[in-house]
Amino acid sequence: MTATVVDPTEVARAYRDEVRASVSALAERGRSLRIVGILSQQDGPAATYARHASRACEAVGIAMDVQRVEPSGVEAAIAAANADASVDGIFLYYPLLGSAQDRWLRELVDPRKDIEGMHSFWSRLLYENRRFVDDAGAQRAILPCTPLAILKLLQHAGMRGEGSEAPLEGITACVVNRSDIVGRPLAAMLANDGARVHSLDVHGSLLLEPAIGRHTHDVRDSTATRAQALAEADVVVSAVPSASFEPITGAELKPGALLVDVAERRNFDDSALEVASAFVPRVGPLTVTMATRNLVRLVETLRD
Repeated sequence: MTATVVDPTEVARAYRDEVRASVSALAERGRSLRIVGILSQQDGPAATYARHASRACEAVGIAMDVQRVEPSGVEAAIAAANADASVDGIFLYYPLLGSAQDRWLRELVDPRKDIEGMHSFWSRLLYENRRFVDDAGAQRAILPCTPLAILKLLQHAGMRGEGSEAPLEGITACVVNRSDIVGRPLAAMLANDGARVHSLDVHGSLLLEPAIGRHTHDVRDSTATRAQALAEADVVVSAVPSASFEPITGAELKPGALLVDVAERRNFDDSALEVASAFVPRVGPLTVTMATRNLVRLVETLRD
């Protein structure tokens, strides 16, 4: 078996067309869209990501203004973008101040302009498995763009549940990473859709039982080792940034597993592709597209 390699750029194309059509419809009503991106680094991955995001926004008709600011000026830049009526969305390019301080910066973004879906307003809805902002179900909640992109890529790669009560019922997943940006929200999203999820990081493992027969998923302590979690998993997503992380090998995997690598450093050994059915080597192109999709939803349902 050799894994099918899934190109996120190809998957993103259909979603870009959807966003472009929505942006065009808004433009016909005299409503243009503008994003402010805030960047504190002149080079490195954050600057590269900002360039890619700017091109992706331009391709769908959204204006992107990337502001390069000193770390000391980041809070003021966010406040100015919040107050500026011409700004529809805000994109923060991490790291800005450092991991702990960056978490605080996310809280400064107006949730109505948070196209990354990282503010606690949106996180609370996610972890409570509330799909809509309003009781009438007219305003869909915004999901964090990177985990959302991963879910879309997994669906494209063939992730399907076998039960009738939830779309991912019967699926076991392993998410190697428990960051607030990727691993934790992704595990919750998978479990809310019916999957049983092993969540691993350097501190140990947790088990997320699916939201079947209950409103939201249940999080439990777990003694599952890396070997046990990987051997059970139909889906494995790894997003470990550390150079000391031992790449996941084919011998550790369940045959036919779907794999997604979200890390800057490769988290899967070449042998993993000989066992897996599909492999997603990166998610960046679709992440940006999901952010523009979030922007359209925010503008159409919350701000206009």
